[in-house]
Amino acid sequence: MAGLSYTGLVTNIRNYTEVDSNVLTTDVLENIILNAQYRIFRDIPIDADRKIGTGNFTANTGTVTVPAGAVFVRAVQVYTATGSTRTGNNTYLQKKDLTFLEEYIAATTSTGSPKYYAMLDTGATGESSSNSGSIIVSPTPSDTFGYKIHYNAAPATLETGNITNYISMNFPNGLLYCCLAETYAYLKGPADMLQLYEQKYKEEAQKFALEQTGRRRRDDYTDGTIRTKIDSASP
Repeated sequence: MAGLSYTGLVTNIRNYTEVDSNVLTTDVLENIILNAQYRIFRDIPIDADRKIGTGNFTANTGTVTVPAGAVFVRAVQVYTATGSTRTGNNTYLQKKDLTFLEEYIAATTSTGSPKYYAMLDTGATGESSSNSGSIIVSPTPSDTFGYKIHYNAAPATLETGNITNYISMNFPNGLLYCCLAETYAYLKGPADMLQLYEQKYKEEAQKFALEQTGRRRRDDYTDGTIRTKIDSASP
């Protein structure tokens, strides 16, 4: 798969729109490409953005920092073994609202193996070093239990200093169409071209999302082979 580099994408945008670098400057195109990438990131759940962070709870401390770059947490897994061992018996914590945990913590002073977790943003004055906030668990860990945080990270963006990324190599047509829709919105017309590339992007995004959430997560052994129903001819 050839994919699409940053330079190739810039050239294609200018060629498709027939607008040169006097209007579509490098700065303007970098912003357009960045907006398109973040739109794709939020429109389509991409497997390449799924990450796992590991660590250990500190005994009698109920908060841990979310891994740097995390956009949202999908799950928190706690192991009964202490220390750096993250194998063997484990449990997935139940996600609750922060108000639930505050009420739960107020009602009990016990420590033990965590059962619940909630997102805890430390705020502007005490922002965590990861800039991704923290999670709070309850009951408060009674020991240095190992944990895994399953999360989605912000993707490496395509720019002059990073000429390819997962989207440009695996979804080049959708990236181009999304950029063209953003470009025609910036140029304020023609409206029919904006509608054309908006529709083409949505069509390709639907196919890519089906691949990411369907085919990549299916298994022939457990899910069976996908079969297309073919209606027989009427007698």
